[in-house]
Amino acid sequence: MTTVRRRSVRSWAAVGLLAALLAGCGIRSTQVPTDFGPAPSLVPCALSGDISTQTSGGVPVQVFLLCSAQLVTVDRAVAIPAGTEEAARRVLVAQGLLDELAETPSTAERQAGYATDVRGGMTVSGPHAKDPEDALRLSTPPSDLTRFALAQIVCTFADSAAAQDDGSVILGGPATGPLNRYECTPEVRSSPGTESLSSTAVEGT
Repeated sequence: MTTVRRRSVRSWAAVGLLAALLAGCGIRSTQVPTDFGPAPSLVPCALSGDISTQTSGGVPVQVFLLCSAQLVTVDRAVAIPAGTEEAARRVLVAQGLLDELAETPSTAERQAGYATDVRGGMTVSGPHAKDPEDALRLSTPPSDLTRFALAQIVCTFADSAAAQDDGSVILGGPATGPLNRYECTPEVRSSPGTESLSSTAVEGT
């Protein structure tokens, strides 16, 4: 009987010692819920969270951003006044898309790996007198843009009201610069840094 009591006392003493050691290590016996926010996404190009600030108001559109060395669409919005004529609408849509491409991606998008190579301050205008009616002229010649930036612009325009009926885009620089018809192919969307845009010269001013 004495032996049993001694074992019992020793067991409770061991439990007390363990509790003391845990307390000394800073480990509490009670569990306190903690909230460090959502865990960062380990999947590239997978958006999570609220990005409504990027798409609030205006006409819903999509633009191509860079992610994992590819072109990936994200939702945006472009403001177009009601009653705008078709020709002017194309230019307004193109300018709105250009502005959205130049915007810094949202925090959620940056955390998911999204980026843009299009720089701000670029403008787009409609055709000159002898240009095709669907031509768009950038304030920066396409030849001066990086391969990534030009691919972003062409693929974004090609997927919008700024494109021609066949999905191609006629782009040129300011003044009397040459015009080219560009196409956004699946190869360019998957490898914009290595695949060249398909283009053909178009007669303009």
